[in-house]
Amino acid sequence: MKLPELNDPKRYEGLYVFDFEGQVGVGYTGREIEILLESEKYRQGKVYKIQRAWPDGRLEIKGVSNKIFQVEGVMFFHCRDEEQARKDYRELVELAEGRDFPCRAKIHLARSQSQGRDKYVVALIYPAEYEEEVGQWLTGAKYQGGELASGGISKVENYYRDYRKMASQQLWGVLDKTARDAAEVLANVGRAVVR
Repeated sequence: MKLPELNDPKRYEGLYVFDFEGQVGVGYTGREIEILLESEKYRQGKVYKIQRAWPDGRLEIKGVSNKIFQVEGVMFFHCRDEEQARKDYRELVELAEGRDFPCRAKIHLARSQSQGRDKYVVALIYPAEYEEEVGQWLTGAKYQGGELASGGISKVENYYRDYRKMASQQLWGVLDKTARDAAEVLANVGRAVVR
């Protein structure tokens, strides 16, 4: 795969390369990749994430499964005490409002519908392709909610079944704000550098 020459390659870190079966486009956001993969024509394209870029134009890219763009990831912060769970929820919402969150996400405060040990969770639900960015954001924000943290892609479905939402907050991430709408993404297919 031959990549085009980029001006200011560092600004492409975290963005994606889409291989249209021989022709590539560089600089897509995760949301724009979702748009391409949802279209019948480009469903079979290959996706690569730009991990690192060097001033001389070299890029470190990593192949990404197309399926990751169809699922949600989640981080749970478990609590036994409702008051503590509410405090953790408010703290996470405040952190997300004061510090740019990388992608669209939902923060829920929820109660278990079973009689298990961890009755409450603060759930941070986001598109699975942003797993690394969300982890880095949580580490950078030094969020330490819950008595126990867990997460993963496979746990989202069980969450929707086993927990009842008590409060929620929608987040719009910095990368989503730069995403173009579907018509613009599809109209610019064929360009080697899309931003």
